[in-house]
Amino acid sequence: MEFQELKLEIFIPESHLPALRSALQSVGAGRLGNYNSCLAYSRVTGSWRPLCGSHPYLGLEGEVSEEDEIKVEVNILAGDLEQTLNAIYKAHPYEEPLVNVIPILSRKKAQK
Repeated sequence: MEFQELKLEIFIPESHLPALRSALQSVGAGRLGNYNSCLAYSRVTGSWRPLCGSHPYLGLEGEVSEEDEIKVEVNILAGDLEQTLNAIYKAHPYEEPLVNVIPILSRKKAQK
């Protein structure tokens, strides 16, 4: 089965949410019918340990870090994935941004 739509989950510091929102708008992410710039975000706690050779935005090599983050959820067309990921990576401060790509079966509203 080929999926035409995807949901992205992006974890980012709250300070970078405006830049991420602008980057997503610039590539048309979050289009729902006659609406655009549609996304949801929630506060989460991220946890990671930078390994040898890393250059973390936050935290110290070899030590587990926990920080407040924002999880941004946005829907895109599958054909727009590459350009959307490029826009996200340009706006994102992390060396290794976490972006989950989830296929969406269908979001069409039933006809009445």
